[in-house]
Amino acid sequence: MSNERRTLYPEIEPYETGMLDVGEGHSLYYERVGTPGAKPAVFLHGGPGGGMSPDHRRQWDPELYDVLLFDQRGCGKSLPFAEIEHNDTWRIVADIERLREMCGHDTWQVFGGSWGATLALAYAQTHPERTSEIVLRGVFLARQKEKHWLYSYGASEIMAEQWDDFTGLIPEAERGDLVQAYYDRLTSADEATRLAAAREWSLWEGNVATLLPDEKLLDSFADPAKAVPFARICARFFLEDFFLEEAQLIRNVDRIKHIPGIIVQGRHDICTPPTSAWELKKAWPEAELWIVHDAGHSAGEPGIVDGLVRATDKLAGKQA
Repeated sequence: MSNERRTLYPEIEPYETGMLDVGEGHSLYYERVGTPGAKPAVFLHGGPGGGMSPDHRRQWDPELYDVLLFDQRGCGKSLPFAEIEHNDTWRIVADIERLREMCGHDTWQVFGGSWGATLALAYAQTHPERTSEIVLRGVFLARQKEKHWLYSYGASEIMAEQWDDFTGLIPEAERGDLVQAYYDRLTSADEATRLAAAREWSLWEGNVATLLPDEKLLDSFADPAKAVPFARICARFFLEDFFLEEAQLIRNVDRIKHIPGIIVQGRHDICTPPTSAWELKKAWPEAELWIVHDAGHSAGEPGIVDGLVRATDKLAGKQA
């Protein structure tokens, strides 16, 4: 295997774009890239409440893959914008299956990072017969200890000054439940209140996403077009325990043990610490766990890019 790090494949334009009506007032924007009829894959973005970017298309060899990417409910170009009604984990799982049927694939590779990893596991455990392989980055299993780490105590001890900025928007009397306090503001009738809360919530997430400060990333998180859906939908999912039972994704891992899996995890991931990836690996020993020792959480960090591209190349049978 070459020691030279892989980079993203060259920029590529979609060969198809469209909107899929999934009912309940929601329509999903999707893109298809690569070679029609090649190895099928689906990309699940992070958040909840994130969205696609052009770089997400570049994690697969376009000659070997036929990849569908989509904005989840309320995200990106999907409609209605930032909608939290009729928006939950299991509706999104059903949306993924609708998209597979639309594409005409019998099975496909399921690829997701962070919240996308949560969603990938939920989909694969629900539809193992439709999942050919699983690629995960920055494992988040949506358990209480992971939620506590990010919004109560844990990440706060590492990103101390950023934590003070995040909590500073909320009166001290309400800081015992920051997620609820933020959600109340994110759903306020006052636009200025909503925008201020969305900005601080998103900047906190942006600050814990990278090993080194990334001003470009933080600027994108501060953009209302990204911050509003990200914060509103993310806070709602946190309040609802991601619509999952405690430890459900670990408990049901037997459903996917026969499916090839690769987990790419940054050693210094402050957002989703490596303990979750390790616990998943112990429950699913058949999966490969690749620890990147000089990376945090973001899919854009060089070591994470290298791991993800190597993973998709390997699963397509491409020589290292």
